Amino acid sequence: MTYILALDQGTTSTRAIVFDHRGRSVSSGQLEHRQIFPRAGWVEHDASEIWHNTQEVIGVALARADVTRHDIAAIGITNQRETVILWDRRTGEPVHNAIVWQDTRSQTIVDRLAADGGIDRFRGLTGLPLASYFSATKIAWALENLPEARRLADEGHLAFGTPDTWLLWNLTGGPEGGVHATDVTNASRTLLMNLETLDWDDSLLDAFGIPESLLPDIRSSSEVYGHAEPSSLLREVPIAGIMGDQQAATFGQAAFAPGDSKNTYGTGNFLVVNTGDRPIISEHGLLTTVAYRLGDGATAYALEGSIAVTGSLVQWLRDNLGIIGSATEVETLANEVEDSGGVIIVPAFSGLFAPHWRPDARGAILGLTRFADRRHIARAALESVALQSREVVDAANADLGSAITELRVDGGMVANGTLMQMQADALGIPVVRPVNVETTALGAAFAAGLAVGYWAGLPELSDLWSEDRRWEPTSTEADRTHMLARWQDALARTLDWPLD
Repeated sequence: MTYILALDQGTTSTRAIVFDHRGRSVSSGQLEHRQIFPRAGWVEHDASEIWHNTQEVIGVALARADVTRHDIAAIGITNQRETVILWDRRTGEPVHNAIVWQDTRSQTIVDRLAADGGIDRFRGLTGLPLASYFSATKIAWALENLPEARRLADEGHLAFGTPDTWLLWNLTGGPEGGVHATDVTNASRTLLMNLETLDWDDSLLDAFGIPESLLPDIRSSSEVYGHAEPSSLLREVPIAGIMGDQQAATFGQAAFAPGDSKNTYGTGNFLVVNTGDRPIISEHGLLTTVAYRLGDGATAYALEGSIAVTGSLVQWLRDNLGIIGSATEVETLANEVEDSGGVIIVPAFSGLFAPHWRPDARGAILGLTRFADRRHIARAALESVALQSREVVDAANADLGSAITELRVDGGMVANGTLMQMQADALGIPVVRPVNVETTALGAAFAAGLAVGYWAGLPELSDLWSEDRRWEPTSTEADRTHMLARWQDALARTLDWPLD
């Protein structure tokens, strides 16, 4: 029997998962990496730590499955998107910590570029607003503020990649001939790729002051990019699939047809709706992005609602406030009270992403009285996740001109049944969890397996998806209207804070 190995390089950890032909997880290895916060609004990772962790979790996953490289048909990679890694091509050494997608240090560059045309200046080309979220602003910040990066770029020795590119380059040899490439889904999140041509756009490169020499080649999401280098545990195994994490989760949810959607509950929340072979430029604050491209086939596009802080709000309650001792405890606490006692949390730690795109928003806990305690705060935290997702689903319905009738969900937080019921009640539609909630890694495995013939095509992958549990709404329309109005009133009070 042969297997597919997926590498899931996420915001908080790196995992290797071995999947069998039925799409079932056989074994896995996982290691967390440090979250580095040098200043308010700055979020960094150590790229070398991520690479070392990747090598270790590969070994753990292979050992636990009792398999070797000879049993692995292909490797798929999925990754935190928009995060910027810059390194010296000659040595493989990063020139700075990775600048994470949540980081807001490049807001001054955003403001400078938005002065001529506003935040939608490049939306027609890229499907994206100008925001510190995307890779281009982070690269520009590095070139303007890191002398070594500027020098290496001028000499032609600087390489850029999101974490997929970093892993691919190292897996295929690094300084000794490593493949420097990314796929269309990750490239579509940089603010540098033309959505129509799927190439780096010269006008965008000029606007951001970024030399094309440091950029990876743009490839499809499912093809053989190269093979693991000779000293690797996976030597000679083809690396054959790359997708950004949210596109991979959508693919793993078998959302292959226009109108199919999923919502991932992780560090942040990410709604993705397949729009078929044409990009729809959002008029309601969503992102237009590439869903996938398989080999030389047609490109599938999507609308995305990106929410910065959901699961990381629970981590904040645990790590910063000490309200809970573990992430799972938030559900227990929330269920000890009937409601939030009037407490509302707006977790705008990195400003507000979709559908508002307000970098001037700041996090707030509102509605506090002496009656409120940590149970009400825990419940309000879960309600904030459901209500933020309600806003992006409403935006998607407006852009599509039709309503999403059920929501497929995945990610770590979907184990929280209380949250899933809150979500169904906030939306007024069923929420459906699949049997396999490891959809991000599974999507990368699917892409790699298709490229090497491990699976025959999309119909076979669709047959592997199955429902585990469904939550039906129990709220009334009046309940939902009241809930949303209170949320939007609280949100308005978090705006217009000075950007220090």
